Amino acid sequence: MAGEEQLHRAHRPSKEKKKHDKGQPNPKAFAVAAPGRLAKQAARSHDVREKRLHVPLVDRLPEEAPPLIVGVVGPPGVGKTTLIKSLVKRYTKQTVSDPRGPITVVTGKRRRLTFIECPSDSLASSIDVAKVVDIVLLMIDGNYGFEMETMEFLSVLSSTGMPGNVFGILTHLDLFRKQDTLKAQKKRLKHRFWSELYQGAKLFYLSGVINGRYPDREVLNLSRFLSVMKNPRPLVWRNSHPYALADRMLDVTPPTQIEENEKCDRTVALYGYLRGTNFPSQDARIHLPGVGDLTVAQIEAQPDPCPTPFFQQAQEKAEGTKKRRRLDEKQKIIYAPMSDVGGVLVDRDAVYIDVKSNTFDAEEDDVERGLGEQMVVGLQGERRLLGADEHGIALFEKSARLREVKDEEDAQDTGRSSARKPKVVDRDVDADEDGDPEDEGFASGDSDDDNDIEALQQPPAKLGKIRKDRQDADEEDEDDGTSRWKDRMAERARALHDRKQPYRVADLARMMYDDMLSTADVLRAWRGEGEAHDTATGEDNDDNDDLFQRKESTDNDEEDRLVPRLDYSALETKWAEADNIEAMRHRFANTRLTGANAEDVGDDDDEEAGDDDEGDGDFEDLETGESHAISNEAETADDPVDDIEAERARNAKRKEELKLRFEEEDREGFLNPKNVNRQANGEDTEREFGEDEWYDAQKALLQKQQEINRREFEQLDEASRVRAEGYKAGTYVRITLASMPHEFVENFNPRFPLLIGGLSPTEERMGFVQVRIKRHRWHKKILKTNDPLILSLGWRRFQTLPVYSISDSRIRNRMLKYTPEHMHCFATFYGPLAAPNTGFCCVQSYSNKNPGFRISATGVVLNVDEGTEIVKKLKLTGHPYKIFKNTAFVKDMFSTALEIAKFEGASIKTVSGVRGQIKRALSKPEGCYRATFEDKVLMSDIIFLRAWYPVRPHRFYNPVTNLLDPGNADGWSGMRLTGQVRAEQGIPTPKDKDSAYRPIERQERHFNPLRVPRKLQADLPYKSQIVQMKPQKKQTYVQKRAVVVGAEEKVARRLMQQVMTLRKEKVEKRRVKQEERREPHRKKLAEEAERRKEREKRERDEFWAKEGRKRKGWSEGEGAEGRGGKRRRV
Repeated sequence: MAGEEQLHRAHRPSKEKKKHDKGQPNPKAFAVAAPGRLAKQAARSHDVREKRLHVPLVDRLPEEAPPLIVGVVGPPGVGKTTLIKSLVKRYTKQTVSDPRGPITVVTGKRRRLTFIECPSDSLASSIDVAKVVDIVLLMIDGNYGFEMETMEFLSVLSSTGMPGNVFGILTHLDLFRKQDTLKAQKKRLKHRFWSELYQGAKLFYLSGVINGRYPDREVLNLSRFLSVMKNPRPLVWRNSHPYALADRMLDVTPPTQIEENEKCDRTVALYGYLRGTNFPSQDARIHLPGVGDLTVAQIEAQPDPCPTPFFQQAQEKAEGTKKRRRLDEKQKIIYAPMSDVGGVLVDRDAVYIDVKSNTFDAEEDDVERGLGEQMVVGLQGERRLLGADEHGIALFEKSARLREVKDEEDAQDTGRSSARKPKVVDRDVDADEDGDPEDEGFASGDSDDDNDIEALQQPPAKLGKIRKDRQDADEEDEDDGTSRWKDRMAERARALHDRKQPYRVADLARMMYDDMLSTADVLRAWRGEGEAHDTATGEDNDDNDDLFQRKESTDNDEEDRLVPRLDYSALETKWAEADNIEAMRHRFANTRLTGANAEDVGDDDDEEAGDDDEGDGDFEDLETGESHAISNEAETADDPVDDIEAERARNAKRKEELKLRFEEEDREGFLNPKNVNRQANGEDTEREFGEDEWYDAQKALLQKQQEINRREFEQLDEASRVRAEGYKAGTYVRITLASMPHEFVENFNPRFPLLIGGLSPTEERMGFVQVRIKRHRWHKKILKTNDPLILSLGWRRFQTLPVYSISDSRIRNRMLKYTPEHMHCFATFYGPLAAPNTGFCCVQSYSNKNPGFRISATGVVLNVDEGTEIVKKLKLTGHPYKIFKNTAFVKDMFSTALEIAKFEGASIKTVSGVRGQIKRALSKPEGCYRATFEDKVLMSDIIFLRAWYPVRPHRFYNPVTNLLDPGNADGWSGMRLTGQVRAEQGIPTPKDKDSAYRPIERQERHFNPLRVPRKLQADLPYKSQIVQMKPQKKQTYVQKRAVVVGAEEKVARRLMQQVMTLRKEKVEKRRVKQEERREPHRKKLAEEAERRKEREKRERDEFWAKEGRKRKGWSEGEGAEGRGGKRRRV
């Protein structure tokens, strides 16, 4: 048995492993190691993707976007001015000693920034800046921490609309001596800043000040971050209103009016970049925060004072002129009219020029001078005529300069030798040659419009060729064989060529709405007679000889007429052919559309459709016989490359027009094969878009509509486009405002920002606005109904009297006397209407003397309504004077029968809870009525009626006009409370007799006992039996044992009490002394316990250190034994 081999059961055969394909990724490398963590990561990635999705908004930024407004905000003494100086020096290499007002700099090829400092002593200015700022640089004193002004500005930002870019900047960090303390302070302020904004908000650090500026490296980091930052998402309010930040103010009132009346209304011109939506070109209503509502008298587009390099290059490319620049000519990359840039400071009443040299010489030519020095040189120079210099004066551009002739005898007579004769103009071939040659076909200017129209209804006469025979006096004007009329031949030829042809529909649409032209002038200009008249009369006086003559064009020069003139014989010949008729039939019957499933529309038999030749532009020199022609793309066939490029451009333009036309006709997508959600009958299915497709589709739809609008407006000329569309955002404009109060000009301070906010027609109406409001948690006092409150709603800041209310059982709005704690309520006030969901903030006073948090409440607009329903509780009390079972006569509740008639059928109630109803008024006692109750009432009962009384808010609207008040920024004060007026004027509060507290004497009421008949008592069940105890006749044991203390016993008890009191006092003193003796011993025991604890901790650490080394050695020994090695003893 021992020799036999033991047989074991065979193992299960192992499965053959599939060999991994090297071309495929390793599946084990991408296996899920932790499913829980995977789920969290998936949820987080989904949240991140959803957070970037917002409601699609129309991007109204033009190609040349306006500068981004960078607001530098912070408490006083934190370094706001120093930061602006450092950033301007970094971007423009220029030093600004006194930065005031907006400062616009170019920071990149297509980006500009406008820096504005928010004054820390004006809460009104902080509110205004928060409404328009795009980027906020929040200055924080790192050595002190967050201050009240910073928190107030953040509260205003959150209510009016938080921009996406709010950066914190810590300053005064050089005051920390220890690095650990600085690191801890940075961490604390960073987390506090994150709690106010969002986790991960950017925070910059500025250590110290070197030579009046922050270190270059730290400013460079901040400037790079501002330059490469994305454009912020537009806020809803700014994206639906036009507005501008004025960077320059100019008083253009005629001086004669100021001399007559110094306090007359002024006319003020404000300059700035437009932002938001398009600004209306006529009769626009605006609001200036701090001034009031005004009407724009005139708005004009101005050249951009600080253009971007991209815009300059595009403009030069469009004009085809490259400006010649010298090496010493610097690019204008800063615009600050209110600051001392370039040595010029524009003040309210003067212009200060800073010349930075004691030895100033105006005659030096090689010295490089600034703008201020150039103005000084011009002012100190000799008085010359307008346009004159050392080389003479030029009456016209590019003409010869005339020098001054001191002696009249030396002057040569360069005038005409004979009187100039008018040019004789020939008639057209179709005109009546026998008519009056002086009749030019123009109506008299003295006649009225009806006569002009009758005259213009006749077919106009064309000006013919100028006769070639000239007078001998004209030939004597040539000097040295060269005619002076040849000097500007190309310019005048181009001007004649560019002149528009008559009968253009676009010109008619533009001229019909021009208020400066009469009906006759419009028709004359449309027919081209006005231009011909100007050519025949005005151009003769421009130069001495005008020998240009427009050629008779063989092409049709009236292609833009509403009713074109056609050759009917040619048309008859053309449409007699069958091929042309078949082609026309296909155009109307086939209705081929362009799209994904439509046929191409590429063949077009109409070769004349792409002909853009206007048929003019060739001129002939009648003196030499030489012809001069202006190049035209449609006529030049010499260069085949130009013809191909022109043909491609026309085809591309035509395809684009067809595409737009197709999109207009097929908005629902019937011809789009990718729209699989639409059935054959045109109905949509449930599934429209996927997870992310809807958002992209909405954005594409908005972009497409915006492109259609842009192309539609591009077809108009500039004047018509401005009249229909308005001035686009990014345009630098000059806005003229009339009827401006004179206090605005006299008290103007460039430190305070000046906003120009456009108003919609709805916002000009006044009414009751219902809002949802909540008192700010940091404001100390609760708000009271009908107390004056300053609201910042939209562009406006005004004072009003709100009435607070709360929804009562969703039936009525019940008035609240005070705002509730830590919850929202409703408020209704009288003021300008605003769109729902518009945020606002409230303050009670702009005064800087208030040490607390000044933002009292925030909220949003719910709805606007001319009327509102707010009720308050009203309790009327009365007393019964006659009772008949369940009926009673009640008095002392009403005074007349008319009041009772209004409350017939109303529910009433007694204090004991008996309910009733008012029936009718009694005839005899005035003010008494009959009422019925569900039970009999008592004469002592008080009956009360619970009613609701409607409350109407006061129609009080007081706009804040802080820019019209002289003095400090917080000098404006509106309506004050009665208590504040009494306190300031020292008036004592009057005492009302009914309001004084007095003791209330209530008569004690005696109720009769409950009496139950014996028969009823016998029928009651056992639990309801009335238990009554019989009166006690005998005295109890307690009553019997009455102890009377004698005189000796009283003395003994008093003595024992005194002895025990003395003993207790001695015991307490002894205990206190013992505690004082034991105190040192207890301190000694505590010190010994502390030393024992430290010793035990030290011993424990040493023990485990040794034990750890031992166990580590054991583990190494085991590893060595596992590897087959042996440890050696050292």
